[in-house]
Amino acid sequence: ALHLMTKCAQTVMEELEDIVIAYGQSDEYSFVFKRKTNWFKRRASKFMTHVASQFASSYVFYWRDYFEDQPLLYPPGFDGRVVVYPSNQTLKDYLSWRQADCHINNLYNTVFWALIQQSGLTPVQAQGRLQGTLAADKNEILFSEFNINYNNEPLMYRKGTVLIWQKVDEVMTKEIKLPTEMEGKKMAVTRTRTKPVPLHCDIIGDAFWKEHPDILDEDS
Repeated sequence: ALHLMTKCAQTVMEELEDIVIAYGQSDEYSFVFKRKTNWFKRRASKFMTHVASQFASSYVFYWRDYFEDQPLLYPPGFDGRVVVYPSNQTLKDYLSWRQADCHINNLYNTVFWALIQQSGLTPVQAQGRLQGTLAADKNEILFSEFNINYNNEPLMYRKGTVLIWQKVDEVMTKEIKLPTEMEGKKMAVTRTRTKPVPLHCDIIGDAFWKEHPDILDEDS
């Protein structure tokens, strides 16, 4: 399900190239447009409706690529909102907040479902067991009762997914016809193109932004 969400987000970015970075977790994605974008004359309604409709239609279109034997049971829909942030720092704070939310929710759900699936608790009992616990308490439950080190859980679950534009080499088979040959000869050709690439990394600290300074550049 998360891979399908990321595929939809990649489709949105390829359709709207003014998006410089996207962040996704659970059932949501955030898209950041260039500071100086003039897409649809900066009309918020156009941003929201186009992104939401493109995402929803992509979800239906690519569903079978990820759930071959599971039919889509009802038409999915996604809401949206547009926010203008006054500075790069405020924008980074927003993205940090989303990643922190990803960690908080995933840690809770990891313990919650372990208590249900491995200890046999009911959802109400699991909720009661976790009520008032801190992150350290949840980590202790996972390690002492289920031998799970939360830090070893997949990064995609703990950090969410970051999409940025990167150059990628693609190998494709192409038919080349030489003047002296009647029939074409198929050869593997490598081409480089820029596409949205998923990363599972920390964006709360400064390291990511120092490594990719062009994302929030004034002229970006």
